[in-house]
Amino acid sequence: MAQHAADTAKFVDDFIARVFECLKTLSREEVASASDLLMEAYQAGARIYVLGNGGSLSLATHWVADFNKTVFSPTLDPDRPRFRAIRVPTTEEELTAWGNDVGYDMVFAGPLANYLERGDVVIAISSSGNSPNVIKAVELAKARGNRVIGVSGFDGGELNKLADVKILVQTEKGEYEVVESAHATVLHILTKYFKGRFSQPQ
Repeated sequence: MAQHAADTAKFVDDFIARVFECLKTLSREEVASASDLLMEAYQAGARIYVLGNGGSLSLATHWVADFNKTVFSPTLDPDRPRFRAIRVPTTEEELTAWGNDVGYDMVFAGPLANYLERGDVVIAISSSGNSPNVIKAVELAKARGNRVIGVSGFDGGELNKLADVKILVQTEKGEYEVVESAHATVLHILTKYFKGRFSQPQ
């Protein structure tokens, strides 16, 4: 049992060290650019659409909850404008309908085409940066003149090339757990930043 505990402790230490190593190389400038772009959307009353597959969809849902509520929780003034963050698609019914009836590559671009307006921002999350359905949604946004925050891992893939803001957690291919852990940290950094920024009454 003692050896098992020691092995587990070393595994935990190694994983934490790996995530920390990746966070140290994270571009502070790109995170700052993301905060600027999100603030522009807020000031314009524009919407922020967030999307991703699997664990990234979970992060997208978490992002929306934090931006719509947690950021403003210290001063929930009903008269104060808030972020207008929306997960794409908004329901599992819509996701499966697009996937079944049209194709899984359209589960984000299809719904997004219904909503996008001038000034809206898209946050696309993909560990590989190459998920076809994410890329289709990004291409739609770019074609309509909307700006994109790309949150990627590995070598960034096509998402990192297309995005206006490039938040890349650079790792070896396949390190999903490390990338998603770092992406969650980026979400919490931005949430904490805006929570502080909006903490004062108007």
